[in-house]
Amino acid sequence: MTTHIDLAIIVAKTAILVLGGMITYYALRAYGRTGDPSLRALGIGFGVVTVGALVGGVSHQIIGVELAVGIAINSLLTAAGFAVIVYSLYVE
Repeated sequence: MTTHIDLAIIVAKTAILVLGGMITYYALRAYGRTGDPSLRALGIGFGVVTVGALVGGVSHQIIGVELAVGIAINSLLTAAGFAVIVYSLYVE
């Protein structure tokens, strides 16, 4: 049975997947046009953040791991993605 909390998580993760996917797509498309390595790193960083949200949500909703484990997975991948995004700000 899906609770209100589960439904809210599903809606939020879906929005993150769609919006994060769009940001990743446009950043990588801009990289393809310009060849700027910072745009490639930016796209990869947002891709990692987006995948983190997806894997965290799937692990809880479909695989059935505890919510805390899903949050931990999401948090670790979000931190890694943000590290890549910060790196993209320093690449020349």
